[in-house]
Amino acid sequence: MPHKKTLTSGATPQEVARDLAPLVAFQEAGMAWADVETLLQERLLPHLMHYDSPTFQSMFNAFPEEGARRGAEMALAYNQGVTNWQVSPGGAMLEELCGRALCRMFGLAPTADATFMYSGTYANQEAIYLALHWFAEQQGVDLARHGVAAFPHPERLRLLVSKDAHFSVKQALRMLGLGEQCLQLLPVGSNRRVDVAAMRALVAELRQTHQIFCIVATAGTTSTGSIDPIAPLAELAREVGAWLHVDGAYGYAYKLVPEWAHLFAGDELADSISWDPHKQMGIPIPNSLLFVRRGEDFGRMTLHSGYFNRAEDVEPNPGLKSPPTTRPFSALPLVTSMLTLGLAKLRKQLRSPLLAVRQLAAYIQTQPDVELWHQPDTGIICFRIAPAQVETAVLSKLQRWLYEQTMQGGERSVSLTTLDGEVVLRLVVVVPTQVAHLIETVTSLQAMAKDFGQD
Repeated sequence: MPHKKTLTSGATPQEVARDLAPLVAFQEAGMAWADVETLLQERLLPHLMHYDSPTFQSMFNAFPEEGARRGAEMALAYNQGVTNWQVSPGGAMLEELCGRALCRMFGLAPTADATFMYSGTYANQEAIYLALHWFAEQQGVDLARHGVAAFPHPERLRLLVSKDAHFSVKQALRMLGLGEQCLQLLPVGSNRRVDVAAMRALVAELRQTHQIFCIVATAGTTSTGSIDPIAPLAELAREVGAWLHVDGAYGYAYKLVPEWAHLFAGDELADSISWDPHKQMGIPIPNSLLFVRRGEDFGRMTLHSGYFNRAEDVEPNPGLKSPPTTRPFSALPLVTSMLTLGLAKLRKQLRSPLLAVRQLAAYIQTQPDVELWHQPDTGIICFRIAPAQVETAVLSKLQRWLYEQTMQGGERSVSLTTLDGEVVLRLVVVVPTQVAHLIETVTSLQAMAKDFGQD
């Protein structure tokens, strides 16, 4: 099925830089908006990615959903800084109410609360800080005042997470001053989920010499979309006295789809959960949240000042729950999207890519020259084009070549990842789609592979 619409220009970085140079040639005299608009249409728009194309199959991006777009336009028009009641009474209250409504929608504890964040990366960073702060309290350490050095043996602190986890976990440990030595990667099973039995054996040994302050379960790894078994990890966290964080930035939305909800069993036991509505739901970026099981845990982020966010204030102050003082009105586009769509249509839209990717997995298993690397939990699938005439040692090079050729063509978008040292191709779908579009991509890659090594 031909797609006449080009996905993106396919230009090189040098070509894009050359085209965009006039946009940053600032002058003393201003330009008429009509001239600026023409410049943008000619120079910038050809190099932007068309997320609405069915051939965009590489990342977690989508054009704004209509209801979300209208809410975002209102948020932009009023440009509210949603820090506290003083600067936006309606904005502050709507964020508070929306956070609590989402806690109920996901079936979290009655004591749960939420705050909007700039991204899942920042949500994960705050969650790991909260975990360390909470653990410090259990040890009689005042982390806020004395820092990590106040631990008797900070070098013994450990955070446990899947080997397939997002890099933001490592980044958070760097920023907290714990360093990467604090990171203990966990083995995964054949379907790229944390291997609980192997983890328990590792923990039994690790506890002899180290202190485990946090366990991270990933609900939708960025490479494969796999969902770690949350309930067993929650049980282990309780046994060792650690905080459990669920990185659900990509996958947590799929708990709303009844047929997939069982994969998230135990999420209500997590101390914190991160989630990015801007991934599957078409909510304008930035739109991320951090949930905590006990609302008072956000108190570990609270800092007061003399001019606002005062200690004596009784009105809602969302800015006390996270570091940014200036915060966008992120709740509004999410609220307007969910109001206009309704939960039934939202579930239908979320279900579509899951079914398409599951059907693609079944198709791949019928193709002798394509290797399926995991059974997909969500809307991500990894595979390898493996023609009989190409030696195994060269397959990683082939996948890179296929990726580069595809991206240079500008008609479709795929991605790469590395699993167990091998390069594999990766398709991601976050918007409603048909399996035929995905099969078309695989077929294109199979055909392209015939030209490998002939240049």
